Order: sequence, then structure tokens, then C-alpha cells
Amino acid sequence: MANYRYMMSADDVARELNCSKSHAYKLVKSMNEELASQGYITMAGRIPRAYWAKKMYGYELSVG
Repeated sequence: MANYRYMMSADDVARELNCSKSHAYKLVKSMNEELASQGYITMAGRIPRAYWAKKMYGYELSVG
């Protein structure tokens, strides 16, 4: 797992969606609130890459 980055920053989200950083931070905050309500520990300004893929594209990433 040398080059795999587990977490995505709001900057990564902004680049992926081609949107402003402020909008990306709002999306990340919303997803972190969802994760927290499910009992997960979250980091401000970052979301797990696998959760991003599931929420935005409807599929799950597997690392292997």
C-alpha cells in the first residue's frame, strides 16, 4: 500500500468535481456528519476515498 492515499482532502474533492474549495468543504462536512452519525470517527476537511466513491459513483473501492 505504498502509494495509496486512504483519505481525500477537500482540495482533492474540489479538483475531482471542478468546483470551488468552499463548496468542496461543505460536501466533505456533510459526508463527515453522515459518517459520524453512523458511529465512525472523522477528520475535519477529509473523507475516506472509499466513502467518496460509494457516495459519488455508487461503487465500492477495494484495496489489494
